[in-house]
Amino acid sequence: MSNVTLQVEGMSCNHCVNSIEGAMKELGASAKVDLSAKSVEVSYDESKLTVDAIKEAIEDQGYDVV
Repeated sequence: MSNVTLQVEGMSCNHCVNSIEGAMKELGASAKVDLSAKSVEVSYDESKLTVDAIKEAIEDQGYDVV
């Protein structure tokens, strides 16, 4: 398993947390969202998933990965 921490703008509440965690679960990854740090730590299998795919899934939820 690999880990990546991404800076994500636009998150403000538990709905945001659930949206991102749900999107990561659909990809087969797990996410830990830190609203105060505006970060998302994602654990994923690098043989099945890329960082670009993770970023795209977060952006598809309406957030900006910076």
